[in-house]
Amino acid sequence: MKKLYLIRHAKSDWSDASQGDFERGLNTRGKKAITTMAEILNKKEIMPNIILSSSATRAMLTAKGLAKNINYKRKIKYMNALYFADPQEIIKIIKEIKDKYETVFIVGHNPETTELTNLIADDTIYNVPTLGIVSLNISVQEWEQFKPENTTLDFFIYPKMFKS
Repeated sequence: MKKLYLIRHAKSDWSDASQGDFERGLNTRGKKAITTMAEILNKKEIMPNIILSSSATRAMLTAKGLAKNINYKRKIKYMNALYFADPQEIIKIIKEIKDKYETVFIVGHNPETTELTNLIADDTIYNVPTLGIVSLNISVQEWEQFKPENTTLDFFIYPKMFKS
C-alpha cells in the first residue's frame, strides 16, 4: 500500500502587486498555518519518504516549512511540471515515482489539487483550501500501477479545522 498526500500551498502574499504569480510568497496567515498543519502531521506520525513540490515560490516555501516542522531531512524535489499542471499531468508524475518511496507529499496549487482529488478519490471534495491536506491510500505495490480505482480517501484536513 502506498500513501499519497496532496497538499495545496499555504496562503499566498498579494501585498506586492509587482510580483508575478510564480514569485508570490506566503503571508503571515500562511506561515502560521504551516506550523499548525505540521503539528497535526506530527501527531499522526506522518513522515514522507519524498516531497515533490511545484517550483512556484509559495509552494516551495510551503514544502520547506512543512519539511522543517516535521523534521524531514531529505531533499525536496522541485518541479516546474507541478505549476499549472492539469490532473492528467500530475497522474503521469505519480506513476513515475520510484517504488522505494511508500509515502509521498505533492505540494501544488488549486484548482489542480481539488480537480485531481475528485478525479482519483472515492469521495468528493468541493474545494481544497490553502494548506489543505488530502490523504489517500493507494492499494498498489508499484506507483506505475496507480489509477483511481486503487485510491481511497483516508482523511482531508485544513487549517481552519484546528483554530481554537
